[in-house]
Parts: sequence; structure tokens; C-alpha cells
Amino acid sequence: MKLLLDTTYFLPVIGISVKNIPWNTIIELIKGGHQVLISEITFFELSAKGAKYIVAETLTPERVSKGIRALLYDDRIEKIPIYDTSILLTAFKLRMILNDFIDCLILSSAINRAEILVTEDKDILEISNKRSFQNIIQISNPKFKIKKLKNII
Repeated sequence: MKLLLDTTYFLPVIGISVKNIPWNTIIELIKGGHQVLISEITFFELSAKGAKYIVAETLTPERVSKGIRALLYDDRIEKIPIYDTSILLTAFKLRMILNDFIDCLILSSAINRAEILVTEDKDILEISNKRSFQNIIQISNPKFKIKKLKNII
């Protein structure tokens, strides 16, 4: 199954643990036969989050950089560019119902390139039942789903 993972699941790679998210989630999903995808905007989010920890002196710049490089050069993880026309056009539509444009880009990347977006984000999970959201996915990817990690593993 093609899974685009939200940024949360990649945080352990740069050294940030997340409650209730196993550090080896990505590896387990790949071992389980899933194709893992990442939106390129996630690299920005990982850098920004890493910078907060660097300023707080709980992570080193080298640790964050090493984790980002590991993701970037891992051929098992498909990188989805945010500048693709279909992704941008869908993200612009999503912005009407979702306030965070970065989330719109991640969700749009998933709609256009994956079968499932795996996320814990309450705002994204909340819009999944809205008629306006259903109308968007009917055009782009009618079988698309949004799920939490616990419903995948």
C-alpha cells in the first residue's frame, strides 16, 4: 500500500521522540510491504522543528542534518515534490477548508500520489468527513483514505 506519512513519523529520524509513535515506525512499515512516501515540505518542517531543539541545546545541528540526509538519500522512501501542478492545485482547494498551508501541501501530496495519508493531526482527521473534502478527493483519488498509525500497523 502506498502510504504518505505526515511529518510526525519522521521526527525520530532527526532525534525527536514522539509519545505513542515508535522510533522504528518507518522501518516497520517498509518491512510490512508498504511503500512509504514523504512530501518534500516535510524536510522544511523537520528542519524548523530541529532548529527549535538546537536553540534549546537538546539536539545538535549535526544530528538534525544527519537525520535529514538519511531520509533524503533513502531510496526506499519516495519523495514527492510540492511544486507539481496537480499537487499545488489541490493544495489551493484544500486551503479553503484547512488553515495550515503546509498541511494542505502534505495532504495534497497524499491525495495525488498515495492511497493513504497516515497522520495524527486533528485538523486533517476532522476534515476527512466534510462534504467539501469528499468532493475534492472524488475528482483526484476516490479511494483515498486518511488514517491514524494504529489503524495501519
